[in-house]
Formats: sequence, C-alpha cells, structure tokens
Amino acid sequence: MSRKPHSRILTAVAAGGLVALGLSQAAEAQDSNRIRVRGAIESLSGDQLVVKTREGSDATITLKAGWKVGGIKKASVEDIKPGDFVGVASLPKGTGPDGAIEVLIFPASMKGTGEGNRPWDAQPNSQMTNATVSNAVKSVDGHTITLTYQGKEKTITIADGTPIVTLAPATKDDLKAGAGVIVTGEKAADGSISASQVAVGLNGITPPM
Repeated sequence: MSRKPHSRILTAVAAGGLVALGLSQAAEAQDSNRIRVRGAIESLSGDQLVVKTREGSDATITLKAGWKVGGIKKASVEDIKPGDFVGVASLPKGTGPDGAIEVLIFPASMKGTGEGNRPWDAQPNSQMTNATVSNAVKSVDGHTITLTYQGKEKTITIADGTPIVTLAPATKDDLKAGAGVIVTGEKAADGSISASQVAVGLNGITPPM
C-alpha cells in the first residue's frame, strides 16, 4: 500500500504545527520587524499573496521558498477538557477573572508550545496565555477554565459565542480569494513583508488569533 496519502497528512499536520509555533514565537518576539497580518485573501499568484487586512488596506506578502500552510477549524467550548493545552486571548474585566476573546485548542502533540502569559495584539490591553487546562466548569454565564503555566495559575471566563478553534490539515488549494488568513512574517526597512507560513480558516471561518 502506498504511503503517500499518509505522508501528505503528516506534512499538513506538521505545517499546522509550524503555523501555531510561529504565532507563539511572534507573540514572544520583541523585534520591530515581526508582523502579523490578519484579513482575507485578495489573490495568490506564484509566491505573492495579497491580503485585504482587517484595517482595510492591501498587504502584499512575499512567500519564502518552502512556505507552509496550516488550517484553523471551528471547535466548541465542550471540546476543552482538563489536561488540554490551549492558547487563550483575554481581556481584563475590572474585577474577577479575565474574559476570553478567543481560544485555540492545541493538538496533544504540541503541548507546551509557547507556554506562558504575554501581551497580545488582538485588542488593546489583551493578553495571550498558552497553558494547560487544570479545571473546566460550566456556569450560568458560560464557562470558566483554570490554566496552569510555569508554576502559575490563571482563571478565565469564556462567554457563550466566544470564537474557539483548533488546528487542522490544509493545503495551498485552501488559499482561495475571500478566505480568512493570519500571516506571521517579517517587515523589511523598505516596508516589504515576507513570510514562510500562512494560517487559513477552513469552511468559511475567520481565524480569530
């Protein structure tokens, strides 16, 4: 039996892992040349990807040799179980736990990726916490999860309707006009952007991260 289909699946999963790792590394990086582009694909021609950003401008991204694609698919709060490793973007709520604005459930093979808590650029004052779920409780207003990372603990509430996603295999064929993407890349002094990985929303979803 041919191993090619199995090999393609492993390659796609690895690509998804690289994309998630890139998001985590970009969150940690302080270099001014690091950039994340969020938006919808306008076109893809060869190694030139044009994205209509969420700010409304067009960004042209040069994709480096050997670039990878990772997929992001919809999940639900019921998929979050104790022991899972997640990335949660959240905002302070004044008193009480922070409130989640988006959640990424990592595959088990990626547990520990970018573990920690750091500033995030989804919204002003937002933070990203990559951590293990130690407790998950359903409440009247949604769900509450307790996260542990680097000997610390953080509790976050997840309101109904909060975007929750996980990683999935994807290919370059998924990079169609209108598809939502998030691209972690580098911005040169002349303003040009290059990247080696693209995360694309599958089945019409917009990648929240």
